[in-house]
Amino acid sequence: MNGRRRRATPGHGRAVLVTGASSGLGRVCALRLAAGGFHVFAGVRQETDGERLAQDAAHGRLTPVRVDVTDEKSVAAAAERIGEETGGRGLWGLVNNAGICVSAPLECVPPAQLRRQLDTNVVGQLAVTQALLPPLRQARGRVVNVTSGLGSVAIPFLGAYASAQFAKEALTDVLRRELRPHGVAVTVVQPGAIMTPIWGKVSDVARDAMAGAPGQVAALYRDKFEQFLAYNEQQAKESPTRPEDFARAVGHVLTVRRPKARYRVGADARRVSVLARVLPDAALDRYLRSITE
Repeated sequence: MNGRRRRATPGHGRAVLVTGASSGLGRVCALRLAAGGFHVFAGVRQETDGERLAQDAAHGRLTPVRVDVTDEKSVAAAAERIGEETGGRGLWGLVNNAGICVSAPLECVPPAQLRRQLDTNVVGQLAVTQALLPPLRQARGRVVNVTSGLGSVAIPFLGAYASAQFAKEALTDVLRRELRPHGVAVTVVQPGAIMTPIWGKVSDVARDAMAGAPGQVAALYRDKFEQFLAYNEQQAKESPTRPEDFARAVGHVLTVRRPKARYRVGADARRVSVLARVLPDAALDRYLRSITE
């Protein structure tokens, strides 16, 4: 040791729950936080996903927890387990990352799919937050709500997803204001386009929605929508933003002394936010037409 004190890792063993940790951004985030010294409860829906995560973590600071954010009993069971394992320490961080993306022209989105979108990305996230607020208050911890650039601008063919992201942004603003007197900080992290397995799922859900729409209605949108899906996926493939950039931003929120209300990850997320603030609606509509037609 050469007489020097070992420098503590940023997490200091503090407990954090990351939902939606089975794949994509959540998986990378859970592994990075565990490597940074946090004790990570990784929310997964399948036991096999949890086993793979635990193997990849290797250092024993990651504990898989089965949780389906749309199932109240599952959320309650996960909260009870985390409460028991953290004991008097409480929960330092909750990263509400779990989510799905329904992409289709709004005329073609079945009501059941819209309910699923909102139940997963909005209602489920609030349910998890409510269940874990007692240990979060105990630790005077932090909530990180993951939205996207579409929490600032609603893009054609992503109306259902944007509706959920706008709603989650609103929930975050209210929670930040309501929980501040209780010592709990609430922050939004908005990642832009990042290549993850979600893009394959988006295309599958999109084509299912189109297949279920009346033929004459689907025909009105099909060609432009297929072009949009291909464009979107290509943008993600070419994006310089990586899952590690997102994970680094979440780690910053959980370790900085005073986190800001909102962090945007990627040039596209920052650009869309600026355009939403400065452009009048007509000009913004023209800009969005240029990238969706």
